[in-house]
Amino acid sequence: MSRLFGTDGVRGVANEELTPQLAMQLGQAGAYVLSKENEHKPTIMVGCDTRISGDMLANALMAGACSVGANAVYVGVVPTPAVAYLTRKYKVDAGVVISASHNTVEFNGIKFFDGNGYKLPDSLEDEIESLIRNGMQGIKFPIGAGIGKIKYRTDAREEYINHAIQSVKVELQGMKIVVDCAEGAAFYTSVEALKESGAEVVAIHTNPDGTNINANCGSTHMEELQARVVYEKADLGLAFDGDADRLMAVDETGKIVDGDQIMAIVGCHMKKQGKLHHDTIVATVMSNLGFFLMGEKNGIHMEQTKVGDRYVLERMREIGASLGGEQSGHVIFLDENTTGDGLLSALHLLQVVVETKKPLSELAKVMEVMPQALVNAKVPNHKKEHYMDYPEIADAIASLDKKFAGAGRVLIRPSGTEPLVRVMIEGKDQKMIDIEAKKLAELIQNCML
Repeated sequence: MSRLFGTDGVRGVANEELTPQLAMQLGQAGAYVLSKENEHKPTIMVGCDTRISGDMLANALMAGACSVGANAVYVGVVPTPAVAYLTRKYKVDAGVVISASHNTVEFNGIKFFDGNGYKLPDSLEDEIESLIRNGMQGIKFPIGAGIGKIKYRTDAREEYINHAIQSVKVELQGMKIVVDCAEGAAFYTSVEALKESGAEVVAIHTNPDGTNINANCGSTHMEELQARVVYEKADLGLAFDGDADRLMAVDETGKIVDGDQIMAIVGCHMKKQGKLHHDTIVATVMSNLGFFLMGEKNGIHMEQTKVGDRYVLERMREIGASLGGEQSGHVIFLDENTTGDGLLSALHLLQVVVETKKPLSELAKVMEVMPQALVNAKVPNHKKEHYMDYPEIADAIASLDKKFAGAGRVLIRPSGTEPLVRVMIEGKDQKMIDIEAKKLAELIQNCML
């Protein structure tokens, strides 16, 4: 039986894989595990993104938490980083986000934060999963006054906005910014924060209806934003994903600036100001080769982890780093929040633009982006971790490693949240790596079906 928790909580098709019953069980087991050391009645803070299944799953989860004697505070639609911040600020016992991030509307997910706003280690997730699989053995279900209750708060998003603009003080008067909110959780917070900082904001995809989250918009579909930035003659564009924990940018010419480039721009600026702890950035093995070469050139040490912002965060905490993240736009500023935060990333990037008086296109030249091909192979979810068990696949990977040695690299990894094996090849010839990545992905897909 495969593990319930992936790299970013429990995720699946809502009402099919991620059912209200499972959400209730996660509420019960999660509330119990995350508060069992406490003498007081525990409190769980819950927020969600804009997808239609959010209310269904949030209410089921809160019912589960209340059934084991925990109270719940429901803050409604807010970004994932807002829940991390508010959990810590109000000293509640845990936070929960109902979101499937950049995934399409039929998916949803449940991810937990501990009382300090950090994603849970594997050991605690395993403990929660074990309770569910064992039918909640050992959990007491109170009656009468022992049952928990739910409190509803509508002001929490304002507190998150205030935290962001107080953390990164930047005057944006005279700047025109196009913002794509992905019909998701950033639809209010990011627009208001940028307006309060003085920017002229052209906001797109800010009318969520429960079904249009991430639909041809946001950080995974940048074409409209690219065109709009050029049309509006804007200084730059910003794109968030469904739960607003990641950011991608567009320069004034319409060219994409990804998470690696954002970390390079902000990291070099922080180093000059003495704010880049240990002159180190933590990134994953999926970061572009050009990003690591940028580090060498600028005297920045690069720590590498396996893919997943949770692993970046773990390493940051171990070594005391202040900046880390992923090419996909999850960027963590650990001095200000405990998870990837699209709004903080945007404000930090804008701060560099303002303080250097340079356009984003010029700032992005700090690193040369090596050509990269990324192709997904669709495989059965229960098989995705075992691709190397197939001799034909293993031989093909070994052959490509030999072919690209010294002039690129081959990286294969199963997705943490979807039934996919991702094939990534870097090299100097875009046409060649595109062909090779597609060929290998097709081989993996055909062998493993």
